[in-house]
Amino acid sequence: MRTEDVLAATRVGTWAWDDARGVVTVDAVAAELHGWPPEPAKLTEAAVRARVHVEDFAKIERVLALAASEGGGRAVREVEYRLVDTNNEVTCRLRSRMRIIEPDEEPGGGGGTRAAVVGTVTRVQPTDRREPGGDWETARAREAFVLRTGQALSEANSVREVLRVVATLSMPGFSPDGVAVFDREGDRLRLLDYQGRPMDFYHLGFPMPMNTAYPGTEVMRTGRAVYVSSPEEYARRYPRIWPVIAPLQRRAWAFLPLVVAGRTIGVWLAAFDYALDFDWEERSTFSSIARMVAQALSRATLNDTERELSADLQHAMAPSPTPRVPGLAIAARYVPTGAGLQVGGDWYDVIPLPSGRVALVIGDVQGHDVRAAAVMAQLRIALRAYASEGHQPDAVLSRASRFLASLGEGSGGPGPRGAGGAPGVGKAEPGGETPGEARFATCLYAEADPASGTFDIARAGHPEPAVLFDDGAMQPHPTDGGPPLGVEPSLDYPVTRLSLQPGETLLLCTDGLLETGGRDLDAGWERVGRAVAGVPGTGLEQVADALLESVDQVEAEAEGGLGAGERAGARPPGAHGNEDDIALLLLRREVPRGQVPRGAFPVRRFVLNVGQSEPARVAQARRQLGTLLHDWTDQDVVHGAVLLLSEVLTNVLTHTDGDALTVAEVGGLVGDRTLRVEVTDASDALPQRREPGELASSGRGLLLLEELADAWGAQPRGAGKTIWFELGERSRTP
Repeated sequence: MRTEDVLAATRVGTWAWDDARGVVTVDAVAAELHGWPPEPAKLTEAAVRARVHVEDFAKIERVLALAASEGGGRAVREVEYRLVDTNNEVTCRLRSRMRIIEPDEEPGGGGGTRAAVVGTVTRVQPTDRREPGGDWETARAREAFVLRTGQALSEANSVREVLRVVATLSMPGFSPDGVAVFDREGDRLRLLDYQGRPMDFYHLGFPMPMNTAYPGTEVMRTGRAVYVSSPEEYARRYPRIWPVIAPLQRRAWAFLPLVVAGRTIGVWLAAFDYALDFDWEERSTFSSIARMVAQALSRATLNDTERELSADLQHAMAPSPTPRVPGLAIAARYVPTGAGLQVGGDWYDVIPLPSGRVALVIGDVQGHDVRAAAVMAQLRIALRAYASEGHQPDAVLSRASRFLASLGEGSGGPGPRGAGGAPGVGKAEPGGETPGEARFATCLYAEADPASGTFDIARAGHPEPAVLFDDGAMQPHPTDGGPPLGVEPSLDYPVTRLSLQPGETLLLCTDGLLETGGRDLDAGWERVGRAVAGVPGTGLEQVADALLESVDQVEAEAEGGLGAGERAGARPPGAHGNEDDIALLLLRREVPRGQVPRGAFPVRRFVLNVGQSEPARVAQARRQLGTLLHDWTDQDVVHGAVLLLSEVLTNVLTHTDGDALTVAEVGGLVGDRTLRVEVTDASDALPQRREPGELASSGRGLLLLEELADAWGAQPRGAGKTIWFELGERSRTP
């Protein structure tokens, strides 16, 4: 004989409580003991709560909380509780033995994150002792009910969630047979939600004119509650509606106004299939709940409106579908901020040009509000127009800067041409701008030649681009730039040329990707480098996902280690918890068909111009060369190469009046690669070897070249000269 048959024969029922879903499963015996039809059933927690005395239900919760705090385990807890009817009168007493089932004990083990409770239940024989009860218990039950309702409503973030909470309101002595929420739409009463027995709303006349004789319209018009305590009263006061209501066989109705700031925004209906007198205590409870529902509904309506506005704005201002560019693979991402309306000024664009080239644009307008989004849309259109006219990158940004400055003319806000007179380059305080206040924008504009892999880049106060190598290395590329757009429209923007080798990837991003969690740009680039190092040789979509996941990790640290699910549940879908938007573009130069894969013959190159007024770029050149040789195993060779480059560049800046153009390239088979570095300047004077004295501070450059380089030389080039040296991966070391 099965265990279930033995238990049923001895009138012992079984049950299981899934606290995560709020569902209680009972067998036929347990259902009958609780007064339900004698058949297996799945019930809501509210339905069970309505049958159990409020004091005993609280005792059950305390017992389970204590068991959970002590680690659950296999210990069995026993508790007695009373069942009550709709008048809060005790009908019988039951005894339950229960224990907590940990997730790893459930079928499939380890799949869950919340424990469940299982138990048995049997009837306790009545005794002569007096059952506790009375008005004080009813008052306590009402207080607990109001507190639980307030907690549930405070956690509702949408109208749908508020309506779901309202539909599940239940306690002993308060178990509505039907619940509805109405609002006003013009001069009609509209039904928002209804839970209960099927009802013919069509014949009721919904949406219902406000002059209809119906309790809901009366409440909406007057702002005063309507309580109907009997079917006879309903038929007498509202005879036209009663024939539709009568078949539901309800005995009492409460229509409560939902009032916010003195304005009635809706009506809450609670209908009962048992009689209620609606005394002052009951009306007080109804009024308290109605006030909480009104506040929650008002807040949720505003949240829903903001989300709809945000979605509409994002859809209207989303970039056009990324065009297919022969020779280039492109991936892009835009993630809105998790605050406010989730709209801002970040954008990206890919623009085919008449010359056959392609323009790449990424930028960020000051602010994270609707005006920032509007300015961004105007600026994006202007940039697309200037690019389509065939202007060079510097001319495109100069024209865009003048256009953006013109938007703030006469606004009185900060800006080069506004009444304030000073450039408004500080971050504006939320809500502190006037409607016409000028905005600035950072922007990076690149014109790409897919065939040659060259990019002509102009930058207006925007983060520099970075090059990702196919083995996972990353290097920010120093790029000349000017001030943000709209700050000083008379200035020009220098252009920097970058060469991308087949298989290499160019990363363009806004500062939201780098400055997450209050970090600076250097820390941001380090995090980006770690993120791309973990996905070498993968597709661009995987790289983009890895970059965004690195932002989530920083946010988790900033939020005290919350789980991804908890953070996602606290913000709208598609948004993240950062204070700034994130936009990024990834462009990979594809390897031509028929070419030997770069994994076998890797070629890397960087080009950098070091001006006489830019000695700090010598350090940049050293860092870039170190990154170029990041996977060389002999660090002595790497240090020697960096030292030689620094020496040659310093000699050019010291002994000539011109700039130094540096080209470094690594090629060959892995393990047997060769580095060639060329430094070109405008002087035709070839270097002369000297014999420096013991205390001399110069004259050792050529000695270092002879000692450390595998080969070196100097040769005329045009009106100037080029000094070059080579080092092998297996180079000799002193």
